[in-house]
Amino acid sequence: MKFVQQLLVAPATLGLIAPLAVVKSPAANAAELNINGVSDYAASVDQVTSVTQFSDVYPTDWAYQALAGLVETYGCVAGYPNGTFRGNRAMTRYEAAALLNACLDRVTEVTDELRRLMAEFETELAILKGRVDGLEARVGELEAIQFSTTTKLSGLATFVVGANRFKGSANPLRADSNAEFGGTVFNVDLQLALETSFSGKDQLTTVLRAGNFDGDDNVFGSGGRSGLATLETAFQEGEEPNQLVIDKLFYSFPLGDEITITTGPIVGQEDMLAIWPSVYPSDPILDVLTVNGAPGAYNKNKGAGVGISWAAESGARASANYVAANGASSDTRLGGFDTDEAGGTGTLQLGWEGENWGVAALYSKVQNGKDLIVYVSPFVRDRFSDLGVTHAYALGAFWQPLESGWLPSLSLGWGINQSDTQRKGQVRTSQSWRAGLQWNDVLAAGNNAGMAVGQPVFATDLRGGDTPADGQFIWEWWYQFQVTDNISITPALFYLSRPMGELTPEGSTFQQLGGLIKTIFVF
Repeated sequence: MKFVQQLLVAPATLGLIAPLAVVKSPAANAAELNINGVSDYAASVDQVTSVTQFSDVYPTDWAYQALAGLVETYGCVAGYPNGTFRGNRAMTRYEAAALLNACLDRVTEVTDELRRLMAEFETELAILKGRVDGLEARVGELEAIQFSTTTKLSGLATFVVGANRFKGSANPLRADSNAEFGGTVFNVDLQLALETSFSGKDQLTTVLRAGNFDGDDNVFGSGGRSGLATLETAFQEGEEPNQLVIDKLFYSFPLGDEITITTGPIVGQEDMLAIWPSVYPSDPILDVLTVNGAPGAYNKNKGAGVGISWAAESGARASANYVAANGASSDTRLGGFDTDEAGGTGTLQLGWEGENWGVAALYSKVQNGKDLIVYVSPFVRDRFSDLGVTHAYALGAFWQPLESGWLPSLSLGWGINQSDTQRKGQVRTSQSWRAGLQWNDVLAAGNNAGMAVGQPVFATDLRGGDTPADGQFIWEWWYQFQVTDNISITPALFYLSRPMGELTPEGSTFQQLGGLIKTIFVF
């Protein structure tokens, strides 16, 4: 029997030629291509060399001899990689074309019957070839533009337009503050993150960053009367704006399934923690409201560091790390690693994390606390110990609903700091707290809204027994529009009830109100 005659009587090709009603017409849309079916045929070419390898074909089958000749004489395969033939299964014209194409690769004699088959399926064969060529072109394009097979690059550009206004009866403090910090500003923060893996389990993280949030002159960049209006996204390195610098550089690798080691010359305390006990906020505004209500313990100290974290499958979490802010200096009088001038933070954390909740306790031993605990009232900063050690403790917890609705997620945090003080009047004990609420999919899918209230680090006890009246409240409200998958716009308001703390002129009031629009581009 000739090859084409065998092809026509084989069960697989009965769906190709004889009962055309079970296959697609030549005008079938290319979008109906069964990629899985085509790939099955393509994958089977070198796997079946004898009809006896088909688990569902028997010598008693009416087309057994035809199939045997098709497979064994011509090496043309019509089966599937799992060893089945599925002789009673209908196929699409695309699958039939793929089968024919596989057979053509094995046939050296082109007969009139074969030419008619090729003409019949010319359209389908052309579509298949075009799709393969298109995929090859796309793969070639990706290979041409990639700079590394082991590195992933992601970017985050943040535009901020905003202004502040100072209110109250404290003159001339109010007038001077509005004159110096009341202008509208337009700032930018750019972050480029490179994540490199050498084994598939480890990761080298490099973050390049640039910005123009001048710390002294910009109220959103640690300027202003208190520095408490600093934005989480605010960044500027050095006196000149928009300098691209290495913001972070550290390496993480696993030890077994549950332990991770992290170390690097520029690493943050938060990069080495086993759990971050908060889900607020998804779109940060004021930085002081992002550190779990405990800026002393979660101080995000950054420098040379090393840490170990443990994450058990049961949900238990633990970590220990040390960061030296001045660890890059070889002069032990100015810095170094684990020296008197290292500016170090040693942290221990224990926690537990469930499907939609988490809780953690943290202790930090903070060296040179005046430089590291930055989100404090001006009174605390004025009376903090310069060289003493601060023991900072924190409790944090969060809960979030499993589905979006009227119930918001809740994040709570509290911190207390005990400082070694030498002089009367210095701050011996200080506290802080924060509560944050966030609603997801508000008004439209992907849009989020949130609010938070808290008190930054305020003095509660002075050496010598004095009790200061240093408390104040900070509020923020925001709504995030998810314009596209890569662009979001967030208008926000914040209010500081007493930004100068106990340094507010006696018998007067002084408040700060700020507004901004933040636009984020993710790429």
